[in-house]
Parts: sequence; structure tokens; C-alpha cells
Amino acid sequence: MSTCNSAELKRLNYLIGETDAVYHEISLKLGLSDSVSKILYVICDNGGSCLLQDICRGFGISKQTVNSAVRKLEREGVVYLEYADGKSKNVLLTDFGKQFAAKTAAHIIEMENAVFASWPREDVETYLKLTERFLLDLKSQAENLQEIKGKG
Repeated sequence: MSTCNSAELKRLNYLIGETDAVYHEISLKLGLSDSVSKILYVICDNGGSCLLQDICRGFGISKQTVNSAVRKLEREGVVYLEYADGKSKNVLLTDFGKQFAAKTAAHIIEMENAVFASWPREDVETYLKLTERFLLDLKSQAENLQEIKGKG
């Protein structure tokens, strides 16, 4: 097994980093922190409400970061919480939050949709299939790593 990055892996890491930087710049231009931007994005993407745990999973944000950002959004009147069941909580947009999200997170989704709309359909499908394949293969590698770590 090689310990050095291949040219392809370096390119992938560069592209992921640059993509993250673009999202960061978008968030800054919209006056949002990265975590608030991601939280509003997940809520918008789920029709105006979602479980707190879905926000954590959706972007790999820590529970502590999500809780802090959601409390801030609550104080600002953007979201409110309600129990979904015994333990789980839903995060919902207030009326003000819906207007705010339409100017921020929904705009990001529109930009992403515009990018995909400008590509030939087969390119979109190829991109999504390969991204999903990379994710599933990486998950498989991660599962194998857990097994190896447990044996040592």
C-alpha cells in the first residue's frame, strides 16, 4: 500500500478543498457562518423542517456545533424546536425564518440546480454515480479499518 498520494488523489483533495472554499465564500457573502449556512440548507432541502440528527449527518457537523448554531437561530427568531417523539427534536423555520432562508440557503440550492441544469443530463448522472461509488467504496474501506483497529 502506498503512503503517498497519487496525482488523482491530490487532484481530488484539491477539488474538494476548493469546493469547500466556494461554499465558505458564498456563506460569507450571505452573511452566514458556515455552520448556520449548512443548517439552513438542510432545513430548506427537507421542506422547512428536519430532525436535529439529520443536520449532524447531512454535513458531518458535530452535535455540539449544531446545538450552538440552532440556539443562536432560535434567539434570532429563525427556527424553533419541537419534539418529534420521546427524544428526537425537529428544527422548523419560523415565518421570519422562511423569508430568511429564501434569501440565503434556498439561493445556494438554486445555484447548485443551475449548475446541474447547465450540464448534459448524462454528465449529471455520471457525476452522481461516480460520487456515490466513491462514497460507498470509502465507507467499505472505513469498515475494514475498524476491523483491523479492533484486532491490534
